[in-house]
Amino acid sequence: MNKSIIDARRARVGIFGFFFLAGLVMGLWAAGLPSLNDRLDLGPARLGSVLLLISGGALVSMLAAGPLVDRWSSRRVCWIAGPFSGLVLLGPALASSYWALAVLAVVFGIGLGVTEVGMNAHSVEVERRYGRPIISAFHGTWSLGGAAGGALTSLILQAGVDAQVLLVVAAVVVPFLYVPAAWLLLPDAPEQASAESGVEQGGSSLGWGLIALLGLAAFAGHLSEGAAIDWAALHARWVLETDPAAAPLAYTIFSVAMTTVRLLGDPIRARLGSVRTIQLAGLFATVGYVLVLVAPLTGETLRVACAWTGWALAGVGLATVVPVLFSAVGAAGGRVGRALAMVTAFGYSGLLLGPAVLGYVAEASSLPVALIIPAVLAAVVTLAGMPAIRSLLRLSIPATPVPEPVRD
Repeated sequence: MNKSIIDARRARVGIFGFFFLAGLVMGLWAAGLPSLNDRLDLGPARLGSVLLLISGGALVSMLAAGPLVDRWSSRRVCWIAGPFSGLVLLGPALASSYWALAVLAVVFGIGLGVTEVGMNAHSVEVERRYGRPIISAFHGTWSLGGAAGGALTSLILQAGVDAQVLLVVAAVVVPFLYVPAAWLLLPDAPEQASAESGVEQGGSSLGWGLIALLGLAAFAGHLSEGAAIDWAALHARWVLETDPAAAPLAYTIFSVAMTTVRLLGDPIRARLGSVRTIQLAGLFATVGYVLVLVAPLTGETLRVACAWTGWALAGVGLATVVPVLFSAVGAAGGRVGRALAMVTAFGYSGLLLGPAVLGYVAEASSLPVALIIPAVLAAVVTLAGMPAIRSLLRLSIPATPVPEPVRD
């Protein structure tokens, strides 16, 4: 069998490992927040500040990671960033005060940001080797890792073990779990070949205008996703007046729909193409949010079903946004680190700013009015994403090492 095909298959397994472990780290951190809050007596304001510091550290490190990927290769960045992102769980786990936690939160965010860029950059390289869509399943695996982290935390707490102990154990064990995944990544190209490739493609063929258009689509998609994550259950409780036990099902429906489509989305994109996929992504998400917005206007027996259908459609649409955008950047060839870092940072800022902006608008008016914002931005996914991807496809170069698509 062709060595390049073997390398591609091994690297695919390795990247699955990276995405799962990255999701696991986030799941452990998020699920352990209540215990951390109780241990340090943080309160909403201080806890919000910690989350903001983590996001700020991640955002800055993403921008720095792009040039590192272009200079050192995504493999080398993954080798360092993956274990580091697990190790820095020790910071939140062992912080003895709010101020210590504040400093260590920035370090934790840096680990998350560099890992995010490194593994996404390597995933587009692996997809180029495969010659067919495979990225969406990676992001679905990240969601599974997050769910695993939450479930593991719940089991540990039910067993009477403190969440702090789990974070310490994870910080010691997870870095070692990254090692076998890192061994499977694609080998670095020879220095001379890499240099010649960089010269031929000008280092990166993506201009700032195109990166901004891609970033706008990523920002819109992430903000719409963040709105569902943070406000779906509250919308069910406050606006639809559902039972407290039933309200969280709104987010669960969205999450299950998104994870399912991400795990199964690669054959869909292979059949429809990237342009058509991003078009349908924005369309489904927009229709979903419209159903959520009109749900209170329907009859009492229909409003919950209408809203839940809307959240499911939003999850189906938003699931493919990031995989399609990242794949298109990779297909354009050249050094993708800077472009991916910028697009990732744009998207992450939407996920960061979205909940706060919607909260302020909801406070000033109402939650339904606030949800008009992600509804409009869901349409922006299509309006910005389609022309951006068309431009990227015109820049695309064929994957070099594999002459035909790799078959499983």
